[in-house]
Amino acid sequence: VLLHFGFILFVAVGGLLAWRWSWLRWPHLASVAWGAGIVLIGWDCPLTPLEKHLRRLSGEQGYAGGFVDRYIEGVIYPESFTAVLRILVAVLIAVGWIGLYRRRAGGRARLVGSSS
Repeated sequence: VLLHFGFILFVAVGGLLAWRWSWLRWPHLASVAWGAGIVLIGWDCPLTPLEKHLRRLSGEQGYAGGFVDRYIEGVIYPESFTAVLRILVAVLIAVGWIGLYRRRAGGRARLVGSSS
């Protein structure tokens, strides 16, 4: 469950974290691509079957549907807010990557300007 929450949180704010730790940009890009595939294409998240399997091994029952359906929609927020939250996550991702681009472009401009 914590790994699932961590993945979703990383998809949302990983670009912002990469402002500080630039090595995170490539794992974040892969996470965003996978998250987009789950939302837009309907791919299955590999963490859900793993979580269900581990639950069965511990003597608990699995659950129907996916992680978001079980733990987030209708629990943390009403299902009617799904579209709004997806847009918010998309905005956070865009802000993170635009910020990364501007920081890298600004750094190059300073390097070029200082060599003149």
